[in-house]
Amino acid sequence: MIQVWQSDTLVNELMGITITEESFDWLTSFWKDHGHELRWDNFFVLPPWLKVWQETFAPESKPYFLVGRQAEKVTGIAPLLIKDGTASIIGSADVCDYVDFIVAPGEEGDFFRALLDDLKVRNVNLLDAGALRPDSVASTLLMDTARKMGYEVACEEEDISLERDLPPTWDEYLQLLNSKQRHEVRRKLRRLAEAGNINYRFVSEVESVPDFMAVFLKMFVESREDKAEFLTEQMEAYFKTMAVAMAEAGLLRAGILEVDSKSVAAIIAFDYNDIVYLYNSAYDPDYSSLSVGVLSKALYIKDSIERGKKRFDFLKGTERYKYHLGGTEVHLSRCRIKIG
Repeated sequence: MIQVWQSDTLVNELMGITITEESFDWLTSFWKDHGHELRWDNFFVLPPWLKVWQETFAPESKPYFLVGRQAEKVTGIAPLLIKDGTASIIGSADVCDYVDFIVAPGEEGDFFRALLDDLKVRNVNLLDAGALRPDSVASTLLMDTARKMGYEVACEEEDISLERDLPPTWDEYLQLLNSKQRHEVRRKLRRLAEAGNINYRFVSEVESVPDFMAVFLKMFVESREDKAEFLTEQMEAYFKTMAVAMAEAGLLRAGILEVDSKSVAAIIAFDYNDIVYLYNSAYDPDYSSLSVGVLSKALYIKDSIERGKKRFDFLKGTERYKYHLGGTEVHLSRCRIKIG
């Protein structure tokens, strides 16, 4: 295999794959204009998300967007941070539930071979791919490619995410629950309806985000002690910036449950590719007797079904309500490739 390193470009002449470094501006522009050419299956690799994370948590770090090209065609993108001989996908486990690469269908093997060759030339000894879904392109193809190239691959289960494929109707969804949970959802909804004037509204406009976030963060710190400890000054700034950025990108659809015009539960969720991602939630503990926390999710699921969404992703964590609402487990693995 002949390789030529020229001006931050690795040319793999056998496969015709060229790896170049690109900027955040290029990534954003490509996503907007040509995103359909690649598989952006993972919400947490979308450019607006990566930008908010990097500017909040790693402002001094240089992001490496390593782009594979075959002639003029972009075949893949690796959004990486590289430090002390280790490359990792941009993001962190506390705010990014799982990660992946962005690759054109059918080009995965060639792109990953070129990428691993590129990283080796850059003196990267370890590629830490982070938390991966079993259906991610990294899990299904990168690890196999690395093994075939003779590299050492180690994967271990790191966490569990839950999700629910959505049927066409709310009644069909309820039938997917076991009899006890189906009865509980219906009973709790009746009790909620008897408590006062119930309203469930959604926020997606940029100008409405600051008011929503003020309500959300207040309930966030009041609902659970561990959430109050989690919300450091940096994390609060991240939540506010992230929500605005997601609204600007048309990805935010936050939900607010109101009883007699008072906000009693709130959800930060993202709407992307017919999938709803439940990112975080909060509720007013004074209304816990009405189960407003779990019902805010149930009503969001109902809305998702009515809008024709195909999956409700509860994301990482094994909270009981996710199982009660029909969530099924997805096991996440952390995989590392020893290159050097």
